Amino acid sequence: MNRRPGFFVYGLLTAFVLGSCAPLYWSFLVGSHNREVLTKRVPPLLPGGHFWENAQRAIDAVPFWKALANSLIVSGTVATSVVFFSTLAGFAFAKLSFRGRTPMLVFVVATLAVPTQLGVIPLFIVMAKLGWVGSVWALIVPSLVTAFGVFFMRQYLLDAVPDELVDAARVDGCSLFRTFWTVALPAARPAAGILWLFTFMATWTDFFWPLIVLPASNPTVQIALQQLQSGYYVDYSLVLAGATLSTIPLLVLFVLTGRQMVAGIMQGAVKG
Repeated sequence: MNRRPGFFVYGLLTAFVLGSCAPLYWSFLVGSHNREVLTKRVPPLLPGGHFWENAQRAIDAVPFWKALANSLIVSGTVATSVVFFSTLAGFAFAKLSFRGRTPMLVFVVATLAVPTQLGVIPLFIVMAKLGWVGSVWALIVPSLVTAFGVFFMRQYLLDAVPDELVDAARVDGCSLFRTFWTVALPAARPAAGILWLFTFMATWTDFFWPLIVLPASNPTVQIALQQLQSGYYVDYSLVLAGATLSTIPLLVLFVLTGRQMVAGIMQGAVKG
C-alpha cells in the first residue's frame, strides 16, 4: 500500500492525458492554418500563424459575443439552481421521514431512463404557450433541477450529515430550512462543487434543445458554431477556430476551480 506508482502507472496516465488533449490540440492545429491544410497528404503537426485571423472570421460570421453571453448566463444560472434545489431535495430524501419518501425517490430515479427526445414536443408546446420560445428562459426554467442531481446529493448526504447533528439542530431551535442551510449545505459543499462543475459543462455543451427553441439571432455558443457550416461546404479552419474559442471558458473554469475541486473531493473522502 505504501509503494509509489511505477513507470507503467505513470506511462498509462500520460497516455490518457495525451489522448484527452489530442482533440483540443487538433482543433487548435487546424484552426491555426488555412483551409487547404486538410487537402495535404500529410497534415502538419505544428500550429500555423492564422489562428487569430480565423478566430476573427468566426466572430464576424456569427453573433459570437451574444452567444457567449447567453451560454454563460444559462450555464451559470442552471448550475447554481441545480445545486441548490438538488441539495434541498437530497436533504429531504436523506434525512427527513415522510410518507411516500421511497416511492417518490424511485420515481425520480426512474425518470433518468426516459430519453430526452420524448419530452421535446410537449416541452416546446409549454414554452410556446408561455411565450418563451426564442428566449433563454426556455433553456433555464426546464433545467432548474435534475433527477441525477437529486439522487447524487441524496447519496452523499446520507453519510455526510449524521442524524444526531440534525436532531441537535432541531433541539437548538433551528427551523427545517435553517437546519438545511447551516448544517446540510456546508457539509455537502464538496459534492455540490462537483455537481456545479458537471452541470455547467453539460449545459454549456448542450446542442439539441437550444437548436430547437432558439433562433439564429439569439443563439448559444454551440448553435453559433453550427451556423459556421454551410449546406455544401465546410471551412474546417473556420469551424475549429470557433470551437477552440468556445472551449477557452471551460479551460479557464478548470484552471480557477481545479484545486478547490480536488480539495473538496479529498475533504469529502476523509471521515471523522
